[in-house]
Amino acid sequence: MINLRKSQDRGYADHGWLKSFHSFSFAGYHDPRFMGWGNLRVINEDRVAAGMGFGKHGHRNMEIISYVLSGELAHQDSMGNVEGIPPGDVQRMSAGSGVTHSEFNHAKDQTTHFLQIWIEPNVLEIEPSYEQKTIPAIEKSGKLRIIASPTGNDGAVKIHADAKIYAGVFNNSQSACLELNINRKAYVHLIRGSLMINNQKLTGGDALMIENEPSLQISDGVDAEVLFFDLSH
Repeated sequence: MINLRKSQDRGYADHGWLKSFHSFSFAGYHDPRFMGWGNLRVINEDRVAAGMGFGKHGHRNMEIISYVLSGELAHQDSMGNVEGIPPGDVQRMSAGSGVTHSEFNHAKDQTTHFLQIWIEPNVLEIEPSYEQKTIPAIEKSGKLRIIASPTGNDGAVKIHADAKIYAGVFNNSQSACLELNINRKAYVHLIRGSLMINNQKLTGGDALMIENEPSLQISDGVDAEVLFFDLSH
């Protein structure tokens, strides 16, 4: 089973300084059909205006991944981390027993565009922790490159959740095939461009909710950047 959800069907909030698309119910957007998929709970596509950002706020018992697309995200948290997250970096924060943080765009003339992803953890009340890694663009070209996993192997950040996240960039004749476990759920989020997946055409912001499928066939990319999630039920 593959369900296509078009970009324009997502929730949307315009706060002036923040424009945000919500793949799943979040804050003022609520749709009982889209409360998450497996243990994936949030994908917010955020655009933060120059000089603006999210003030200090708290999280608990959630794995939070930031994937910056353009601009830079300034992160500061109660663990003492003060970091800039540029495009190409993947940041993971395990909220565990509780953490506060802030996220800002300190640029004077550039919007920060990023995805914030929340995955439900498989262990609760752990000590909060932080990790950030650079994923070279060449390693995502024409293939799905793992960027987050329970082990943190192969250059991925380590998440305390039964899930894996892959990123890929596809153009022209580049293609990939990924075998799927029919006992798990999968999710595809196309960040930009256009792409064919299992004979379905996706354009930027579109998503696929997948279960009971044996494989994923990726082809015909046009400036396409995609995230793939391997998820528990």
